[in-house]
Amino acid sequence: MTTTTTTSGAPQPIAVDTNGADGGPDLVAEGARLAGTPVELFGGEEITNEEDPAFAVRSKPDASIVRAAKAVGAGEADALVSAGSTGALLAASLFHVKRIRGVHRPAIAVLVPLPGKPVLLLDAGANVEVRPEYLVQFAYMGAAFMETVHGVARPKVGLLSIGEEAKKGTDEIVAAHEELAGGALDFAGNVEGSALASVDVVVTDGFTGNVALKLMEGTAKAVGGAVGDAIRSGLVSSLGGLLVRGRLGRLREQLDPNTTGGAILLGVRHPVVVAHGKSSAEGVANAVRLARRAADEDMVERTASALAKGGALRSAPAASFATSHD
Repeated sequence: MTTTTTTSGAPQPIAVDTNGADGGPDLVAEGARLAGTPVELFGGEEITNEEDPAFAVRSKPDASIVRAAKAVGAGEADALVSAGSTGALLAASLFHVKRIRGVHRPAIAVLVPLPGKPVLLLDAGANVEVRPEYLVQFAYMGAAFMETVHGVARPKVGLLSIGEEAKKGTDEIVAAHEELAGGALDFAGNVEGSALASVDVVVTDGFTGNVALKLMEGTAKAVGGAVGDAIRSGLVSSLGGLLVRGRLGRLREQLDPNTTGGAILLGVRHPVVVAHGKSSAEGVANAVRLARRAADEDMVERTASALAKGGALRSAPAASFATSHD
């Protein structure tokens, strides 16, 4: 383990799990170095995707992701970054970083870099089944993230559904719609998959969100490949391709997961960033920078405050979450 020390009163480092990335620990370490902020690297035993996450986290106290999560929970680091097993990261975060008091379930939030503006999608895989109150909390957590970390004033929130009408969708969507419509958020109602860019935050269950996210990633890759093939198909096309190469390059950069750094786990007591397993060193660096920004902007405290003001917390006032470790 390599530690970058900080002076008294300075922010704590970002805990970085060096396992999990396809490029190996050395790539993660290089990315952490490029981030330009103090980090603490945790190596050692890895928890893989083939293992049961909860059992592995409990039975492998020396695993890198467990040790990193414990450091964050103990206040020795301000945030956690890992490109390892998402299930293990979620379990370690629940056991050691812990939920904000009054939050039902954490949610994985992914910033989808749509052309024109980014849109936050949550949940992207943490909760396959949800209750209406979970979706309501996801809406408040997502709005708070976009406001505090990305500077979006009063983010517009929508529920992903099969139609714009209030009664369209599952029973959970209909019930959440009714509660959000009377709440404090800028609620746009239901949005269909073809209209994601009309809002800043899209709320759904983890199963639907994960499928939607991977479908968008696959479509973007397929379209990009088709455009490239068309440009290379002949002399005239190649000459035209030279004219649009710059714009296509900027679009490709926007759609690259390495640009955003990764997803963020909302609803826990410190920022937790889920870096992509295929991250480059710069992707890891961006994940660390995202974690640093979330910590510096008091994202967790402001999220708890937004949930409390909106009456969306399950129990206990938001002020009690920071010092409670139960």
